[in-house]
Amino acid sequence: MDTSAIIESFIEFKDDKNIDRITLMGLLEQAFRSLLIRQYGSDENFDIVVNANKGDLQIFHNKIVVNDQNLVDENSEISLTDALRIEDDFEIGDEVAIEKKIEDFGRRAIQTLKQNLISQVLAHDYEIINQSYRDRINEIISGDVHHIRHREIILMDESDNELILPRDEQIPSDFFRKGDTVRAVIKDVQFNKGKPRIIISRTSPAFLERLFELEIPEISDGLIVIKNVKRIPGEKAKVSVESYDERIDPVGACVGMKGSRIHSIVRELGNENIDVINFTENLKLFISRSLSPAKITSIQIDDDTKKADVFLKPDQVSLAIGKGGYNIRLAGQLTGYEIDVYRDIDEDEDVALTEFADEIDEWIIDVFKSIGCDTAKSVLELGVEELSRRTDLEEETINEVQNILRSEFED
Repeated sequence: MDTSAIIESFIEFKDDKNIDRITLMGLLEQAFRSLLIRQYGSDENFDIVVNANKGDLQIFHNKIVVNDQNLVDENSEISLTDALRIEDDFEIGDEVAIEKKIEDFGRRAIQTLKQNLISQVLAHDYEIINQSYRDRINEIISGDVHHIRHREIILMDESDNELILPRDEQIPSDFFRKGDTVRAVIKDVQFNKGKPRIIISRTSPAFLERLFELEIPEISDGLIVIKNVKRIPGEKAKVSVESYDERIDPVGACVGMKGSRIHSIVRELGNENIDVINFTENLKLFISRSLSPAKITSIQIDDDTKKADVFLKPDQVSLAIGKGGYNIRLAGQLTGYEIDVYRDIDEDEDVALTEFADEIDEWIIDVFKSIGCDTAKSVLELGVEELSRRTDLEEETINEVQNILRSEFED
């Protein structure tokens, strides 16, 4: 195979890669120089002439003409006798440029050259992919499911690059089949054995933020700004927004008439419950809004410890905490404060035992209710021995329950 044939084969090969002809010729030159260094120890005496437009490459070995008896280094010198065989007007001290053909290097060297060039083209291609997708971190991307593995789903984007959607970056309710189109954000670009792995995510807060930008024109136009996003993927999310136009209600604009705007986002996220909150610099008001739909009685804030004690009527406590504690957890993440909730009750006011479900196991509450003790004071009015006799609960358990109930009235 001659030089032109090798070049032509790689010009065809590069058509499937993110590489132009000029860059390919540069890589070809590097590959040939590596070959020269391996064979001659140096490429200093060689000129490589590249014509990118024609897809042509020539190699010339430069030697100085010396007397036959003075020939020492055949890599840099040529005898006068040999020089005259090339042209009959060479003299001692002249420089001779001898063109090297690829077959002069031998079959094994040519095979090594081809493997080296393939590696360089792939490395260049991978670096282009790496930089391209790294510049798009947190952007939404779509891909079609190519195949499904136990721990990840492989998708192909419009450029036929692989996208990796790991199991822990999927919403718990996600279920995809081969051929499905999936949206996510680009989370990271990792390397595995020199090949880039484009990691995408549907659980990232950035995914929810990008969906808001797509669905809410006022956000894409810059009239409304998303201040913060916190999620428990597939369960609940809180998004704080602020309007730069006092005529625009940021929450109403995001939710839309009867939830029309936010509905498609909720559906994309597997019916994730999304609370949109009007941001304010007034910390107490912001914490109060973040605990919606609960109604707050009062708030005490400790800026040094970043803690907030929130007081609510007993029937509002469960709303503040939310299912699985999601509401209070997200409110804390959104505001940056550790939030503790307390029941705000009068001395003479009684509280249903069910209001303590966040602190007392439900089965224990059911045991007390079975003997007619369905309020806090009804449990406190009976002694430990009497409650133990009626319920068969251990005295230690009863003491713990009464301490919880008593502390609410003492507060």
